[in-house]
Amino acid sequence: MTTTTYTVTGMTCGHCASSVSEEVRAIQGVSDVAVDVASGQVTVTSAAPLSDDDVRAAVEEAGYALAAS
Repeated sequence: MTTTTYTVTGMTCGHCASSVSEEVRAIQGVSDVAVDVASGQVTVTSAAPLSDDDVRAAVEEAGYALAAS
């Protein structure tokens, strides 16, 4: 298992968190997604390391953006 934390910008409420979680959870191999709206932290647990491009695309599909690393 691999756990990676990303920072997502623009989330302000539970609906935001739900949208991001739903899109990221749809990535193949993802087993868990935990979102902290206050900090913008999204912690993703997956069977193998994920492509940052896949995560970025999922977050953008939800209407948000990954913060620059």
